[in-house]
Amino acid sequence: DPVPPFQVIRPEPCCVCGSRIRFGKTAIKCCQCQLLLHAKCREQCPSLCTPRPHHHPWPREGVLADFAPSTPPLVPALVVRCVTEVETRGLTETGLYRVPGTEQLVREWKRKLLRAGGVLPALSSVTDIHVVCGVLKDFLRGLKEPLVTFSLHPAFLRAADIPDDAASDTALRHVVSKLPPANRDTLAFLMLHLLRVSCSPDCKMDVLNLSRVFGPTLVGHSSANPTPLAIMEDTPRQCKVVARLLSLPPSFWRGFVEREQENLVPM
Repeated sequence: DPVPPFQVIRPEPCCVCGSRIRFGKTAIKCCQCQLLLHAKCREQCPSLCTPRPHHHPWPREGVLADFAPSTPPLVPALVVRCVTEVETRGLTETGLYRVPGTEQLVREWKRKLLRAGGVLPALSSVTDIHVVCGVLKDFLRGLKEPLVTFSLHPAFLRAADIPDDAASDTALRHVVSKLPPANRDTLAFLMLHLLRVSCSPDCKMDVLNLSRVFGPTLVGHSSANPTPLAIMEDTPRQCKVVARLLSLPPSFWRGFVEREQENLVPM
């Protein structure tokens, strides 16, 4: 339900192509969902009138909740889109998440997705699936605090250090339940995804390999500016946390994301 074309006074990103609509250029805005786009991009917008609260671009950086939807499961659309794309065509790729994508393309696509906010462009045009993996890792690394949060970081490390597996699992489940809802749901969504990756013989990425890749990304450190000593001491323990989390049964993780599964992109 578009309003008549009008001239832009304040430059804003087009929700279809992601590039900026410059001052004085003609734009179209939907009355219902407030979607803003170039007049020339009208044909590429199939669902102009879907009411959508998050029509603005996402922040360049923030905590995970800043990117999460308003209804559960609270998994950012960017994470869902990347994971869906990887599972659609990446589970036969050797070294998934370990092989780096071209750095410039990773940066460009991350910027494009953040600029698009809730209306994400399709990732099927990204030829190299390792670039999609890079975008997901870069997004998680770029958060103001890691997924396990600064305040719960020590508790995750302590729980993973418990020698008895059963006691360690119980402690980890308890700490996971204390995470902010968006962090907890996103962690659960990612754990289920990484378990599927670990089960693919073609990927050659077992739990140990994945925990080495995702330890620094998901667990990080207990503060934004860790000392060199803390970095050195944390690194092996970060991997241990992710390995222990991946040893928890899938049913535990599904309990967080399957309550409102229809809100996620179909797998």
